[in-house]
Amino acid sequence: MALKIRLARGGSKKRPYYHIVVADVRAPRDGRFIERVGKWNPMLPKDGARVELNEERINHWISEGAQPTDRVLRFLDEAGVAKRPARNNPNKALPGKKAQERLAEQQAKQEEAAAAAAEAAAE
Repeated sequence: MALKIRLARGGSKKRPYYHIVVADVRAPRDGRFIERVGKWNPMLPKDGARVELNEERINHWISEGAQPTDRVLRFLDEAGVAKRPARNNPNKALPGKKAQERLAEQQAKQEEAAAAAAEAAAE
């Protein structure tokens, strides 16, 4: 059975509140879970107690093979429970495929216009 340490949403509309739970990967997001190991209230200020973790139980579940999701791993890294490696995606800032094609077409037209101007100047 593959386990995840993930968020389960609670709270009302536009007032989110999340429980940090250990659940089977096949279970629905807000559905069945094995154990509740923490909570996160994103509505509180950042300098307050937004995240509460039961570190002992989280360490137990990680030793049993549970994998934290990216957001939960951020919380665990901040608490010093687990290490989150830094990510680097150099392609993120690049334009999309169609935009790159349009840029290539524009550059080709500019080069043709420069070549035509050079020919006209040479004559």
